[in-house]
Amino acid sequence: MSRILPRSTPQAEGVDPAAVRGLVDHLDRLEDVHSLLVLRHGRVIAESWWHPHTADRPHTMFSVSKSFTATAVGMAVHEGLLTVDDHVLDLLPDDAPADPGEFLRAMRVRDLLTMTTGHSASTMEGIGRTISLPGSRWARAILAQPVEHEPGTHFLYNTGATYLLSAILHRLTGERLLDYLTPRLLVPLGITHAAWEQDPDGIDTGGFGLSITTEEMAAFGQLCLQGGVWEGQQLVPAEWVAAATSKQVPSGPHEWPEWNQGYGYQFWQCRHGAYRADGAFGQYILVWPDKDLVITMTSGLSDLQSVLDAVWDTLLPDDAWAGRSAAEEVPLAGPDTVVPSGLALATPDGAPSSPIEQSLRGVTYELEPNPRDVSALRLGRDAYGRTEVAFTIGGLDHFARFGHGEWSPGTCSLRGAPADVATAAAWTDESTLRGRIMFLGTPFEWRLELRFSREEVAVTIDRNVAFGERGLLDVRGRVRRT
Repeated sequence: MSRILPRSTPQAEGVDPAAVRGLVDHLDRLEDVHSLLVLRHGRVIAESWWHPHTADRPHTMFSVSKSFTATAVGMAVHEGLLTVDDHVLDLLPDDAPADPGEFLRAMRVRDLLTMTTGHSASTMEGIGRTISLPGSRWARAILAQPVEHEPGTHFLYNTGATYLLSAILHRLTGERLLDYLTPRLLVPLGITHAAWEQDPDGIDTGGFGLSITTEEMAAFGQLCLQGGVWEGQQLVPAEWVAAATSKQVPSGPHEWPEWNQGYGYQFWQCRHGAYRADGAFGQYILVWPDKDLVITMTSGLSDLQSVLDAVWDTLLPDDAWAGRSAAEEVPLAGPDTVVPSGLALATPDGAPSSPIEQSLRGVTYELEPNPRDVSALRLGRDAYGRTEVAFTIGGLDHFARFGHGEWSPGTCSLRGAPADVATAAAWTDESTLRGRIMFLGTPFEWRLELRFSREEVAVTIDRNVAFGERGLLDVRGRVRRT
């Protein structure tokens, strides 16, 4: 892929290479980090992708999308299309309830930006793989929900607020949020991979749904660090960037300290003078002005604080910035990076086959009734010798094919539409097969376990992360008799 940002080394930019290597090692121990890119003084000093994730594949950003939406609002304010003090119902008159309450009538754009709409509960709930509402006219459904508090007085993280910002911009500009941002922000930054999910009415979801690459995330973070300036051009008003990335309202309480530092205009505050764009399951654009540093990461983690702790543990100490002499510098693993080559997510440990596997191949197991409508499965090998599991769902067979000791690329339709995946499996004992299915470009992974005993099989499928329950399937099956 083409590069957006110039490359350098930690030493050249005043960072101890051992500290950068320590950050990579910390993240590697977290198991499901997918990528890392570190910028100092606007130059890439470290970059890594954990195979099977790659540099050129856009990754689902979840709520990092919110920071892009807020940036679009700032540009629209600068163009005179609206102000932060405009009332929401004035901007979305066709979606207003017939008899709006006092608090809804008082709600302003500023309240949407700062997540202080006055709602007591999120106005969007988890359905399927993203946060969305069923059916059309999302704005009307959101505005119909009760507003229990005076806007501006009660912080509640609420993706529906960001969606309303996208709906407002859609109405004012007559185009998608993505199309509005493309010539003004994305093209100047060199962001060419952007895609954004839409609601049933063609409005970009705003609060989630943006997919870009790790380096494209870093370019956006560097723009924010530079006060909205890129290659001498003021793309975003400096005063907007300053306001958006500053504490506007208190946040929390939360068990993780990073979520107690305050909230700006769709940006979170961090400890140590930093701020971040933050997406579910560990998608981050971390901007640290005091160090002239930008760090971007993608991952599939549930302990989100652990990722930020890895940054502070390795880069906060003073000696991380002392540098080393040329003779002491950690050798480069490649022309541009101090991180080791060959980083990869772990494949399941175990044998490539089982003594009883031959007797299991081609046998169909009928499964107990279950909410996933998986009625049967069958074990086999494909033409390339890969372990193959066929799941019968709604009367159709869906195949998962697994490599051993390495990630095998392919497609899989177990989540619905065919998705790019990388898979691996191993026999942990003669009767137990364990597999991992990585859905590339997303945080999501499915972990499969098949336990065979006589004429039965026990099937378990769990997700690494989810908005709700992680368990997908836990059923038993028996050999089908013909």
